[in-house]
Amino acid sequence: MDLLAELQWRGLVNQTTDEDGLRKLLNEERVTLYCGFDPTADSLHIGNLAAILTLRRFQQAGHRPIALVGGATGLIGDPSGKKSERTLNAKETVEAWSARIKEQLGRFLDFEADGNPAKIKNNYDWIGPLDVITFLRDVGKHFSVNYMMAKESVQSRIETGISFTEFSYMMLQAYDFLRLYETEGCRLQIGGSDQWGNITAGLELIRKTKGEARAFGLTIPLVTKADGTKFGKTESGTIWLDKEKTSPYEFYQFWINTDDRDVIRYLKYFTFLSKEEIEALEQELREAPEKRAAQKALAEEVTKLVHGEEALRQAIRISEALFSGDIANLTAAEIEQGFKDVPSFVHEGGDVPLVELLVSAGISPSKRQAREDIQNGAIYVNGERLQDVGAILTAEHRLEGRFTVIRRGKKKYYLIRYA
Repeated sequence: MDLLAELQWRGLVNQTTDEDGLRKLLNEERVTLYCGFDPTADSLHIGNLAAILTLRRFQQAGHRPIALVGGATGLIGDPSGKKSERTLNAKETVEAWSARIKEQLGRFLDFEADGNPAKIKNNYDWIGPLDVITFLRDVGKHFSVNYMMAKESVQSRIETGISFTEFSYMMLQAYDFLRLYETEGCRLQIGGSDQWGNITAGLELIRKTKGEARAFGLTIPLVTKADGTKFGKTESGTIWLDKEKTSPYEFYQFWINTDDRDVIRYLKYFTFLSKEEIEALEQELREAPEKRAAQKALAEEVTKLVHGEEALRQAIRISEALFSGDIANLTAAEIEQGFKDVPSFVHEGGDVPLVELLVSAGISPSKRQAREDIQNGAIYVNGERLQDVGAILTAEHRLEGRFTVIRRGKKKYYLIRYA
């Protein structure tokens, strides 16, 4: 398969401006392309991942990717896909977020590749110094209000209202494409399907200012879930690429819990497994879905890609320990990851009777119930069942001196921290 055919097989092509022309260009030339990422938070999330990995696929095929950080457009706010006006962030905040996102993008692209090294650019470098008169004369003059009003990102906001600030966003993104076309020879812009209007605006600006110049646009489908819930969201919130915001264990768990209806599609989107490998996993999913081989492959590949081999091994260790109840072999760092969202209690002091701790930590509602829970075999300390109502928890029950993990029943975990 040529690159475009592979992207289509993976389901990564939603729209192209000229499919035949783009295929010919990609097969005959080393193409410079770009994708933009606005700093709307201090980290990218897995909703950005399909676009990031598509840039990487282009680089692996020999093309030159540019990851564009929207230091300027992030100050404005893209109306695409938004029902109301964005809150404007302070310049210092956007600068800090831009630096974080630049670092994250650097993990996925090869900046030392022989012949086609990746680049990271920030559009504040050329939009920041641009004065309003020059912008209106050199860019705004080429866009009629009628043309801009016809764009979906504007149409969808007519009822609720759209400021001139967000209305102008597509011209700024169009100017990005023109600027990269002029300075980097960039011929292709890719983005999510909600970016179609902005991408075609850039092509229009290039056409009007450069005559018969040939440039292209390609959009990637927005990732969805079969059950109708939003991709990349869990009960505890967004799945971020920053391990401090979403731990590698939480990240791994998100992928391994993928619905059977979604897993093959996600393997195509988010991994670099071959067509043959994915089709073998698809067959195994049909024949033995209970083994969840496809989900395990997805979780392992994406976690390793985003967080590295050691973080993957750690996530697997935590998962296996929680499944088997073998808590005592986890490190303190692994316990913090695995029990990040369970109820916790800080014990200030030394040795403590188990019955007393169960009540003070809110694990059992009363001392009588605590005794019954212990006698009935419902209480586990660091994975070991304790049925002695007179048991005293000592330093020996503290994992690395910092934690004790108590389980009540089959699934209710509690984390005891020591002051």
